[in-house]
This record gives sequence, structure tokens and C-alpha cells, in this order.
Amino acid sequence: MTKATKENVMNALEAWMDDNGFSANEFATKYKIPANYISYMRRGQYFVPVDDKEVTIDDKYFRIIADAIGLNISGNIDYWKFKQTPQALQMFATLEDAKLYGYTNIIIGETGCGKTYVSDVFIRENPKDNFKITVGSMDTIVDLLDKLCDALKIPQTHSKSRKISSIIKELQRLRLNGRNPIVIFDEAEYMKQSTLCNIKELHDHLNKKCGLVLIGTDQLDYKLDKLKKKNSPGMPQFYRRVKYGIRRLKSIDTRFNEFLNDIKDKDLKKFLQRECDNYGELHDVLVPSMREADRLGEPLTEELVRKVLNLPKLN
Repeated sequence: MTKATKENVMNALEAWMDDNGFSANEFATKYKIPANYISYMRRGQYFVPVDDKEVTIDDKYFRIIADAIGLNISGNIDYWKFKQTPQALQMFATLEDAKLYGYTNIIIGETGCGKTYVSDVFIRENPKDNFKITVGSMDTIVDLLDKLCDALKIPQTHSKSRKISSIIKELQRLRLNGRNPIVIFDEAEYMKQSTLCNIKELHDHLNKKCGLVLIGTDQLDYKLDKLKKKNSPGMPQFYRRVKYGIRRLKSIDTRFNEFLNDIKDKDLKKFLQRECDNYGELHDVLVPSMREADRLGEPLTEELVRKVLNLPKLN
């Protein structure tokens, strides 16, 4: 990595910390970079003294910083830009309200409609007060509490109940200090019944103090309804609390007007509208095809896309 690139990263970091209200120590802690490295790097000194030697700071730390602040230093073109789809606008409105007023919401959207992408964009808007946890298929409530403790920088050495208490106290503290925290649980369809009961506990203590948002597919919708009808412990109570906080995103319009306006090949447009069921699939077709078109210096056509995807040629 060149010195000019490193300087560019550090200049961008200074502006980012000013915009987002981060101190250098807070940034170092959040993104797991040694605080003394940040101190040297900010001074334009890209090495640290160790005994009688000078050890160069590994380039990976500059890449960590660039990724954290959204700075592209790879030199690669970003072929996929944010679009104001109906689903994105719905999500932003729900997330903003949950953050501002401390609501608990559940966002239900079909796969590939941009739920994870939009929530990541939202997190980057205020990384100091916006927290996101991705639910894994094998995660227990202990796993999720550990993830949340890690995001909030809370010790994980306590019992489950004490972890929940510590999380609640920390989020309440942020609110009392004039901040608007929000916790987003992505891929929440993987949550187990016991986990949902603990989300109810968080809601009961944090309602109107911290936004809580569960994001998932209709599998989450189905699970909540099923658990409520089975009268599973805690589920009717949880459902009553969130019933009118459920937001179902609009269905995807597979004409993809927001994404295809700049494509000149009419046959390619028809191909994409016919073959792609959602934004995720559209991304997986367009991005490698656009990259290949630029590499070859050829126009983006249906024929080129078929070649990239190894599909049968046109007759």
C-alpha cells in the first residue's frame, strides 16, 4: 500500500470521526485496532517502535479503517449503487421511527428484496448508536447476547440474566445521555422460541427508550403466528406487544425500473425481467456482466450476459 493511499485513509478517517462523533479511542475499540496504532497513524507515522527497531504497521489496519468508514481503496468500480426502491424507503422509514421513538418493530420482506443491504446502509449512517446483530441458524439466546454484549462493549463474563440486565442498563444509559440507540436483529427467522421470549423482556424494559427491530422473511411471520396459536409460553404476550409494529414490505416489481433505466439493450432488459425474481438475483447477474463488459470493452448485451453466465447462446 502506498504512502499516498495511507494518507488518504487517515484524512478520510479524521473527517468520518468528526461527522460521527467518534474519538480515536472509541474507534479503536469498536473496530478492534490497537489504540497506539491509531495514535501513530494519525500523526502520519506508519510504524511503531519496538525495542530498538521500527516495525511497520500492517496494511490490514488501513484496510479495516477503510472498510469501517466506507472508503473504497481497492481501485475497483462499484457497479451496484443504492437505489430508492419501495422496500428500501419503507425500511428506512420504519428504522428511523424505531430509533427516534424507541419502538419495537418487525420488518417482513421476501428474500432478495434488499433487507440486509438497506439495514447495513442504515447502520453506517450512525455507527455509534446503531447496532446490528445477525442471527445464525445455530444461535441460542446466549450466542445472541454475547454478540450484543460485544457490539455494546459489555463484559461477557456474567450469567444470561445478568447479561440481559447489563444490556438493558447500557442502552438505557445511552438514551439518558441524549442518544437514540437502536438494535437490529437481521435474519430473525432463525430465532428460537426462547430467544423471542428474551426479545419480549428487552422490549418490556426498553420500550420508548431504545428501538428494537427484527428483520426476517415470511418464515418469521409464520413462526410468530404459529407459536401464538399454539399458546407457547410467552408468545401470545409477545405477539400482543408487536402486533401493530409488524411492517410487511411491498412485493418486488420485477420490471426493476430503478435498476434498468440505464441499460440500452432492450433484449437484455426483457431477459433480466424474465429470469430474475428479486434484487439479489439481479445483482448476481448484472455485476459480473458489467465487470466483464468493461474488461472486454464491449457493450452490455443479452449475448454477453449469456456468455458470462454460461447459458445457451441466442439462436
